[in-house]
Amino acid sequence: MKRNEDRERGGALARRVEEIVRQVIAELPPDLRALAERIPVRCEWEIADHWIEEGVAEDTMGLFSGPALNEPTDPECLESPRITFFLAELWDYSGADVATFDEEVRITYIHEFGHYLGLDEAELEERGLL
Repeated sequence: MKRNEDRERGGALARRVEEIVRQVIAELPPDLRALAERIPVRCEWEIADHWIEEGVAEDTMGLFSGPALNEPTDPECLESPRITFFLAELWDYSGADVATFDEEVRITYIHEFGHYLGLDEAELEERGLL
């Protein structure tokens, strides 16, 4: 399918992402669950130009933005932590296979949540999250 045709799937894919993220959060240990529940999740069809201009790769499937948990609080920072999914990239990467899409959403969420926690891939694996 072409991306324009897939764009129509955007609403359904966004609802899928929301459901998968709820499931992932429910499976987290209680201390991490409480942190995860505070971070809003957004879905966009494609990555916005301003992210690309800031150096984010065009094929990014998810992005954590805002201050991480372990960063000192900047009183002038108006941005709050959030995770954004880019549905077109996720759908393309999954080969339009729903099971693969679901798994990539799970992996991407944990990866981006790890950025909030200040953990890298190895540390996420050590904790059994990936």
